[in-house]
Amino acid sequence: MTLRNGKEFLMIPGPTNVPDEVLRAMHRPAVDIYEGPLVETTEVCLQGLKTLFRTSGTPYIYAANGHGAWDAALTNTLSRGDKVLVLESGRFALGWGEAACISGLEMEVFPGDWRKPVDVAALEEHLRADKGHSIKAILVVQVDTASGALNDISGIRRAMDAAWHPALLMVDTIASLGCVPFEMDAWGVDIALTGSQKGLMTPPGLSFVAAGPRAIEAHKTADMRVNYFDWTFRNGPEHYQKYCGTPPEHLLFGFREALRMIEAEGLDAVWQRHRLLAEATRRAVAVWGGKGALEMNILDPASRSDSVSVIRFNDADPAPVRAFARETCGVTVGGTIGELAGKGLRIGHMGHVNAVMLLGTLSSLELGLLQSGVACDRGGVQAAIDYLNDALTPV
Repeated sequence: MTLRNGKEFLMIPGPTNVPDEVLRAMHRPAVDIYEGPLVETTEVCLQGLKTLFRTSGTPYIYAANGHGAWDAALTNTLSRGDKVLVLESGRFALGWGEAACISGLEMEVFPGDWRKPVDVAALEEHLRADKGHSIKAILVVQVDTASGALNDISGIRRAMDAAWHPALLMVDTIASLGCVPFEMDAWGVDIALTGSQKGLMTPPGLSFVAAGPRAIEAHKTADMRVNYFDWTFRNGPEHYQKYCGTPPEHLLFGFREALRMIEAEGLDAVWQRHRLLAEATRRAVAVWGGKGALEMNILDPASRSDSVSVIRFNDADPAPVRAFARETCGVTVGGTIGELAGKGLRIGHMGHVNAVMLLGTLSSLELGLLQSGVACDRGGVQAAIDYLNDALTPV
């Protein structure tokens, strides 16, 4: 028997749900790429990116996914043979470092634990030991969707400053921008990057890089610049140069509408919505895991992401639970990847997600746990509801 007929929920950590308003904004004819509405749209999008990144720096738009943004950050600021320090807290900073190696850079890994964020104190000591300042850039993700870790970006900058280390701080916010607080200028981030397909509620295909003053200065001597990603060309006088050719018109129309929706809700309110839904999820998992069958992957509650919850199964197979949710209830949650492949599931509560979707997902998972014979305690959904009720009730 199936219960899935009706609107299906996509609750994976990206790509996420695209609002109907964004889809409608994209459903329009192509326009002139040299003047008129598209030029205005570009300006609105660039200004919106400054607001999202909380920066007065220079934003760039690429027709690419997040891996393209990785390459743009590296090739515009570094030179062949430079060393980058990759801060491990899951899978994706390592992926960025691997991209750096392909580009001709040297990668050093600052080893981490898939159950913890980056150790800021240990990082400071590591940077103090780099007396010759051979490390030219530090690569870190704010949220790693493979582990569910939330890294302390402001703490990382403080560690760099305490060690008097001049490396560029590059931060991947693909799974965090528009979901959790990020303060590029206040936290001393030199380059921040993100993609369109997660908290920004737009189909995959756009990526964004914001460059601060130190990054712009480094660009002047970088010897890895390539035509498509080059900031110098993209700063040229013609509108098409901002895209190194034909702009991705319809994605830009959609992104503009997503920015409007975020502005209408208010960025602080967006962060709070994600915070509430994430904590409701964690309350449910805490109840389900009462017998030890499952738990949140990240051990420290303060270091758990508000955009994705990674749940580790200790003595049960997560595959039947995911299959039941998808095939019987019409709810798709993510599987775990990398070091955790096959060992858990991932709930993406980012972007265009509300309480109904989250509670429906948790209900499907609780039913799936029971139907799959996982040794879990009932009442996780009720715990999520109780938490939200308390959070929404005025004191």
